[in-house]
This record gives sequence, C-alpha cells and structure tokens, in this order.
Amino acid sequence: MVAYVFDRIIAQGARAGQIPARTRDARNWFRNKAKGTGVSPNRLLTGPDAVSGIEPGQMYLFNYDPKFKQELPYYDNFPLVFPIDTVSRGFIGLNMHYLPLRQRAVLMDALYDTVTDQRYDQGTKLKLSYSILKRASKFNGFKPTIKKYLNSQVKSRFLKIESVEWDIALFLPLQRFRKASSGTVYRDSLEKMR
Repeated sequence: MVAYVFDRIIAQGARAGQIPARTRDARNWFRNKAKGTGVSPNRLLTGPDAVSGIEPGQMYLFNYDPKFKQELPYYDNFPLVFPIDTVSRGFIGLNMHYLPLRQRAVLMDALYDTVTDQRYDQGTKLKLSYSILKRASKFNGFKPTIKKYLNSQVKSRFLKIESVEWDIALFLPLQRFRKASSGTVYRDSLEKMR
C-alpha cells in the first residue's frame, strides 16, 4: 500500500519530467499532486515498510496517544516527524502537521539546506538539532512544530519516509487533530511564529 501511494506519484512525476527533491519546481509539483491524494494513515502504518526504531534527521509517520491528552488543547494522532533529539524515555521532533501547507513548504525548503548529501537515497537525512534551528532565522517556522513524544505512548510501528518521498508525505492529508480543527491549530501555529 505505502509503496503504491508514493510510487504512483513518483511515476507521474517522472512522466512529467520531475525528479523528487532536486529543484523547487519539482518539490512544488510533488506537493501539489499529494494534496489531492486520499490515503488512510492507519493503512500506511500496517504495511511491511514500518520499522520499530527511529533515527534523527529522517522522516517518520506513526500513531500516537499522548499521556496527558486531557491537559492538551489539541494533539495529532498521526504525527509526521523529523526527530531531532532523544530524551529520557522518548524523543523530540518537528511535527510538520502543525503548520499550514504553505508554511510546511517554506520550512521544508529551508530544511533541505541541511541534507547530508544530494543523492536523496536511503542514507540521505537532515542534519538537525534544536540549537541549529534556534540560531538560523530561515528556520523561524519551526517553533509550533517542536513536540516531545514518549516511547510508551507510540501506538504503532514507525513508517520511515524516504527522502525522495518527503515532499509527497508533507502534503498528504494524514494529520488527525483531536480536540480542535485544523483551522484552529494552524491559527495558533501562525500566532506562535510571529
């Protein structure tokens, strides 16, 4: 299932002369194609591509049930995260779902400046840390995306999104906010970015 969703869009891009992640035009092409794709996050997570561990700088989708959800104004049950650091019993990551699509694209374009190589293969990842994000003004959109995740509250395996698929996953409608609408979450995020 997972391969089908990503492979189908990548094949369409190849026919249109677009190579994933290489240029801003290609990134925009893949993002626009992904927007209209209907896919269930649960189905993606039950496929054979799911893994049990994470690596900082890679992108992952997973099912999450926050421990203190009663105190949270809202949360995302299916985070799309670039882990940036491990902490006691969990990790900190950038959940891209907390940004409206335009701001996701702007932040992702800035994050591409930190890739480890230009091959965009299985070894390609982002060189990220909280201190790098905080120091660089081009990353000013990251603040609403920083979230801490407890390993005990992860309720699925992790779907690792390959670097050539980042722009597709970024715009797939996978977020499942609880206790608030996407519009409310995005308004709050835009406020935090000011």
